[in-house]
Amino acid sequence: MSDLEEEYQLGYFTENGFTRKECVECGGAFWTRDEGRTTCGEPPCDTYSFIDNPGFDESYTVEEMREAFLSFFEEHGHDRIAPYPVAANRWRDDVLLTQASIYDFQPLVTSGETPPPANPLTISQPCIRMQDIDNVGKTGRHTMAFEMMAHHAFNTREDADDYAYEGEVYWKSKTVEHCDTLLGEMGADLEEVTYIEDPWVGGGNAGPAIEVIYRGLELATLVFMSMEQDPDGEYELKDGNRYSKMDTYVVDTGYGLERWTWMSQGTPTVYEAIYPEMIAFLKDNAGIEYTDEEEAIIHDAARLSGNLDIDDVDDVEAARGDIAAELGVDVERLRTLLEPLEDIYAIADHCRTLAYMLGDEIVPSNVGTGYLARMVLRRTKRLVDNVGVDAPLDELVDMQAKRLSYENRDTIRDVVRTEVERYRETLDRGSRRVEQLAEEYAQEGEPVPSSELVELYDSHGIQPDMVEEIATEHGADVAVPDDFYSLVAQRHNDETETDSESEAGRDSERYAELPATERLYYEDQSRMEFEAMVLEVFEHEDGYDVVLDQTMFYPEGGGQPADHGSISTDEETAEVLDVQQVGDVIVHHTDSNPGKGEFARGQVDANRRRRHMRHHTATHIVGHATRQVLGDHIRQAGAQKSTDSARLDVSHYESVSADELETIERVANEIVTENEAVDQEWVDRNEAEAEHGFDIYQGGIPEGEQIRLIHASEDTQACGGTHVSRTGEVGVIKLLGTERVQDGVVRLTFAAGEAAIEATQRTERLLSETADLFDVSHDEVPETAERFFREWKERGKRIEELKEELAAVRASGGGDGEEVDIEGTPAVIQRLDGDMDELRATANALVEDDSIAVLGSGASGAQFVVAVPDDCPVDAGHVVGELSQRVGGGGGGPADFAQGGGPDAEKVDDALDDAPEILKQALDA
Repeated sequence: MSDLEEEYQLGYFTENGFTRKECVECGGAFWTRDEGRTTCGEPPCDTYSFIDNPGFDESYTVEEMREAFLSFFEEHGHDRIAPYPVAANRWRDDVLLTQASIYDFQPLVTSGETPPPANPLTISQPCIRMQDIDNVGKTGRHTMAFEMMAHHAFNTREDADDYAYEGEVYWKSKTVEHCDTLLGEMGADLEEVTYIEDPWVGGGNAGPAIEVIYRGLELATLVFMSMEQDPDGEYELKDGNRYSKMDTYVVDTGYGLERWTWMSQGTPTVYEAIYPEMIAFLKDNAGIEYTDEEEAIIHDAARLSGNLDIDDVDDVEAARGDIAAELGVDVERLRTLLEPLEDIYAIADHCRTLAYMLGDEIVPSNVGTGYLARMVLRRTKRLVDNVGVDAPLDELVDMQAKRLSYENRDTIRDVVRTEVERYRETLDRGSRRVEQLAEEYAQEGEPVPSSELVELYDSHGIQPDMVEEIATEHGADVAVPDDFYSLVAQRHNDETETDSESEAGRDSERYAELPATERLYYEDQSRMEFEAMVLEVFEHEDGYDVVLDQTMFYPEGGGQPADHGSISTDEETAEVLDVQQVGDVIVHHTDSNPGKGEFARGQVDANRRRRHMRHHTATHIVGHATRQVLGDHIRQAGAQKSTDSARLDVSHYESVSADELETIERVANEIVTENEAVDQEWVDRNEAEAEHGFDIYQGGIPEGEQIRLIHASEDTQACGGTHVSRTGEVGVIKLLGTERVQDGVVRLTFAAGEAAIEATQRTERLLSETADLFDVSHDEVPETAERFFREWKERGKRIEELKEELAAVRASGGGDGEEVDIEGTPAVIQRLDGDMDELRATANALVEDDSIAVLGSGASGAQFVVAVPDDCPVDAGHVVGELSQRVGGGGGGPADFAQGGGPDAEKVDDALDDAPEILKQALDA
């Protein structure tokens, strides 16, 4: 028996009559009470046998099953924990979405750095797995959004030291016993339950794991996270790596709420069990009806739908053919029956996914969690249109948000409506790109590759089936991979932001043996002088890195710049130019060497520090005011404080209006005027999260069991920066402007205190200069500027009209161009030394007269425009390319209109002389 096999020799199995067997179909090992059993029970080795044959004594709704599970584990000594958000990046910086209940406790709890909120605990955690998106609707069991019911226990080995918890709560046998007991209490036939051995590996950790299968359905996975990757480890696992035991070992279980509910009802698919009302609504709205015979076929197909998992089969359509053959139904008929229903199932699931995302205040954007939300929303919109549902998407998402009891339903609907409108605009732009691509690949006789499909979706939101439709019209083939949306999601699912390393950071090993620097700036943030001992000095090409035993200098971090100042000894005064933190050591970058072992006096640049303190506290205040005005979905997406101004990037789905900006400024200054205390406290992480939630992590996620909270009026954040002691010390806050820096992110720029006064004076000075220029009073500047702008636009329009009139005259024979015949189509070849607008206008006028236009200009380098009328076989892009090469440049474009040029204006005439021959060659291009 191998070492790994021994991991599954549990006392509970031995004491309760289990036998270890190997599946005759897949060869996997499993445990069962049934002596005669030969298969493991999991598809495709077995089919679902609970459909119309529920596996539990009673039928449960989702809500009833969740409560039954949590109550069971509470009765067995577990504390119930409230679920975390689906946006895992609220409390960790290495992932985006919550994909399992254990994500709530990684990496700090599972590593033993901080204690869990309870031990043992039970939870029902909403999760989103984007990698399952292509399976949703097809397999009958996959949902992208789901709740992972779980119980966890966090253990350490007897000889382990320095961990936030100690000893063993329970381990493998007790875990299996809990699962088996729960199944028994539900009324499951325990003879039919199998426990499959399936070691788990992931992220450098591993452990034995057990899949719990009942009547063909996997109900739970019991993972025993206890190993770490080690080239000399005693265990070799399925990924080919070796592992050894860790000091910590964690019970990591996952029970699918939806699947347990499905098992209790025995419906054809999981979707009817968890979305009954919504599916009925969608089918009625889309007019989907089936005869009794068709219902019977669909029902029988559901029993075999587990074989359509894209992770297990190479070709989903081939697997569908196998199902059709087994049912004795034509595969095309089966597809026709199932595909509308599969779309309905996916819509219901995706709407719940969106409700989770938007309910937890993820704002759609083009990066991170926002991108994933946008991807789901656009796919859902496409499915709704495909299947013929005419209900607005915001109403469909709201149906799920209401069921999940979210209080921000108005915001959710507003976000969905805004995104749908943006999607329409994007499709209008993107469809032209699809047509161009399709024509290119059709000419080459090649199918449009999947990489282009992914890029089209990423850049334009164009769904693959839409690409397929357009490409077919232009004679190009498209092969859409079965896991297309998983491929797209994977491009964004692991995005994390990383800061570039400082020079000190790159040399972090040299600081490893030094003691932690005592941070005096937390003891008294207004103190600017201190005394310290110089522990170490490292010389660099551009100065010195100085380490003190204690410091008042604040290192760069959290968007706050480093303090400047000086470090003085009796012999030397070193200017502090930068300060960085490397681990627990503060490193001061100086222009001279104060001397290792010397007693030193530190002096912080007080004016710089106070400006930073005002701006840092103002950042908290402005963020709080923005949430008050725009909504609770506002979250910090970045911040930077300097001496002259500060900026705060926030998540928001629309631009901020001038009125909203004024209101934010007013609310922020009301907080300043109230002159409330700005308090700091060090608290237990679990206590802080329980009291304030994960909104405290606006500016980043600190490590450690204790975290520092800053309370400014009603705002509370985990923050390592320096702050004023009362809000009134900020002085005044002036909002300088706002802009959308990317989709879903708005930047607010502001100044506080002296910087706000300076910014206001700069604005007034500019206003005065503008008033003097217009020779009007300050009050008259807006009206005067508007009049000047209106007149300027009118002059511009008149100039364009004159250009078009001139172009028409030239096109009608007023120019000196040459005219040649190209297979019955007149071609006008003419030099016209105007700007590109004139060339384009003249070309359009010639094309309207059914002539080919070949125009050149030497006014600003060499420029060419070529345009051809409809149904003309000449390729304009080819002609421009040839002409541009003759003047040392390049160009191209669509076959009907192209432009280009080069630097050699003296060769324009020579190039135009070659144009007749180039036009004839272009007939074959």
